Amino acid sequence: MSFRAWYAVHKWTSLVSTLFLLMLCVTGLPLIFSHEINHALGNSVDAPRLASGHDARDDVDAIVADAQRRRPQDVPQFLVAEADEPELLYVRMADRVDSPSLTAFYTYDARTGRFLSEYPLGKGFMDVMLRLHTDMYADLPGTLFLGFMGLLLAASIVSGIYVYGPYMKKLPFGTVRRERAARLKWLDTHNLLGIVTLVWLLVVGVTGTINALNRPIFGQWQATELQALAASYKHLPPATGPVSAGAALAAAQAAQPAMSLSFMAWPGNDFATPRHFMAFMQGNTDVTSKLLKIVMVDAASAEVVATGDMPWYVSTLMLSQPLHFGDYGGLALKLLWTALDLLSIWVLWSGLVLWWKRRHVTAEQKLAGLRDRQLAASAN
Repeated sequence: MSFRAWYAVHKWTSLVSTLFLLMLCVTGLPLIFSHEINHALGNSVDAPRLASGHDARDDVDAIVADAQRRRPQDVPQFLVAEADEPELLYVRMADRVDSPSLTAFYTYDARTGRFLSEYPLGKGFMDVMLRLHTDMYADLPGTLFLGFMGLLLAASIVSGIYVYGPYMKKLPFGTVRRERAARLKWLDTHNLLGIVTLVWLLVVGVTGTINALNRPIFGQWQATELQALAASYKHLPPATGPVSAGAALAAAQAAQPAMSLSFMAWPGNDFATPRHFMAFMQGNTDVTSKLLKIVMVDAASAEVVATGDMPWYVSTLMLSQPLHFGDYGGLALKLLWTALDLLSIWVLWSGLVLWWKRRHVTAEQKLAGLRDRQLAASAN
């Protein structure tokens, strides 16, 4: 590609995406600390301290029955757990087992069965930040649009390296020409911080695009691998009447003793079959906790009928989600993500300012300026 083409790519991908990327960076800041903020706001709780030696697990069916009593008009959809909080168990409720939206999200102490809290769905500061960051309140079209902005960010970064790389070759790394015009100081700072944040911006841009494909990716899995599993049991009647989530979970844990529960879908859910519970088991390290194995349990007999791995495209999605928010390395990585996010906000804003001040400069003028600078450098 010619310089003029690269310049056009950088200019227009930056202009189209920058305002949305600024919004994503600003809303992403509190989401980096969503766990800590939700605890501070009282939206979620820690497991209470128990007497030493108390490591028993309460009856899962009793926990599910308590959730059912709290919303008798609804049904349980998922049983959810977190690798870093094994003392807690969550029950997701909905008006139908296959409903795309939930009506309640309850937290229980997995050791005692005690009800701890209900997450305030669709309310509060963190919910607003999450919705703006994921779909701008536009559901799947909004999610896919923001994913496209992530692709434009990647194109802007790559083209920016080509356009501004020759300028930076003539300057020692980190040079900011403070003695020159204010616009040059802005340009040097913009280029320097752009290089500093380049890899991080590419990482969050690409992982953000992958995360935006969450529903299409799981839709593909449901339409292919899950349907293939369900086809073998079409001759069996669907699960009816009371079913034991506790027995299904025990069977899944026995089938994968080195793993723990990530989430389990009730029969009739889009993540299960009409006849079976589907348990998604996770490893116990930061990385393996995102790589899920499937355990398919007959709801009538509590027998494991199939096990398997999630396909590569689902595993890619699961690995990209925590990387997007810096959720792999504890507080230190979150602080690094915060610093890089703040620097990126400045890079995006300064790019808008520079464009506004030089919005009438053409690619030919840019190229002529580069040649003049190269000639001056050669003369010196």
